[in-house]
Amino acid sequence: MKSISVFKQAFSLINTIIAKYLMRNVLMLLAAVFIVIGLVVFGNQLVLVIKESLKQGIPVVDLFPLIGFKMIRDIPLILSLSLFLAIILSVSKLYKASEAIVMNSLGLGDKHFMVFIQPIVIPVFVFILFLTTVAVPWSKQQRSMIMDRSENASEFSFIKQGEFQEFKDGEIVFYASKVKDNDQSQSSDQAMEEIFIYALAGDEPIITLAKQAQKYTDSSTSSVYLRLKDGTRYHGFPSDANKKILNFDLYDLQIIDGEVQKSTSNYNKVEGRGTIDLLRSDGLKETAELQWRLSQPLSVLILSALGVLLGKASPRGGKNLGVLIGVVIFILYNNALLIAKSTLEQGDSIPIIGLWWVHISMLLLISIFYFYRHGKLTHYLDKIVGQFSHKDTANAK
Repeated sequence: MKSISVFKQAFSLINTIIAKYLMRNVLMLLAAVFIVIGLVVFGNQLVLVIKESLKQGIPVVDLFPLIGFKMIRDIPLILSLSLFLAIILSVSKLYKASEAIVMNSLGLGDKHFMVFIQPIVIPVFVFILFLTTVAVPWSKQQRSMIMDRSENASEFSFIKQGEFQEFKDGEIVFYASKVKDNDQSQSSDQAMEEIFIYALAGDEPIITLAKQAQKYTDSSTSSVYLRLKDGTRYHGFPSDANKKILNFDLYDLQIIDGEVQKSTSNYNKVEGRGTIDLLRSDGLKETAELQWRLSQPLSVLILSALGVLLGKASPRGGKNLGVLIGVVIFILYNNALLIAKSTLEQGDSIPIIGLWWVHISMLLLISIFYFYRHGKLTHYLDKIVGQFSHKDTANAK
């Protein structure tokens, strides 16, 4: 009995040493893979955001927050892929160095490796769960507020002197011969001279001419106006017989509705809503978004088991073949989740099926792969075929 107890203690110590060794490899590769993928993705995002800011006239003060919000959005996917690849590479390294062969002889197999890496997988799962349910929705909400504010306010904030400019998708054509303080920020007012404005009211054109204009914001309503001075408004072209002419000393033309600006602070799109709000909602889009947020951390647990199986290779096997297969499976897995999410949003699926069928399919694939790698799949198939053959023989008699 004493020898058995000593053997158990020794085996437990070996397990602890191997577990720490495997976790150390996974952590080092996780950091390396995350840095490489992160630099590629975040660098690309940086270029795209800068191009977008130059195109839309987004202020520099909003540029770095936008980059940060996009990075938060991409971290769950990058971290999930990095951990998946790190597990494959770590286990593959054990087999390539024949270390796993020795471990297998001690009775340590895939099940043990899956358990050994859980101290890393579980914290990553919790972190990604926090990101997808709290941080990412918040970042999308903040990014939408910045983009909406810039879209609403930037059009008339960067008026160029002596140039015809189109606003509101061509509904308004604006011209000012002189613009004072043209380098101001979007929050400051602008003073202009010799104004020409062309707009459409239904099918009727409205042409407004004014000697001066001042942009200002109504503090009570947050609406933005152009205060036109000493001008004339033509309803219809000047040559039309039924034209209407209005001469004015002062005329306030609203260019941004204050209610629209307030609505941006109350961002209500599904992707930016809180997870608690989604739990209380029965809508298909809300349900699809909730299942998507839960699916990303859940996929970490599923992929960690698959990573161990893909990392198992003989020393003579193809170099990094498991990594290539893993990347393909990861892409197919995430695309299947996106398709399932879209199907549920469109009402072509039911919530009880939703995105869960993708995870169940992956678990089934892993189970088949596991039994195949351990030679149990053929045994179970032979057993099932034998049962059917036995029944057929009994029926024939």
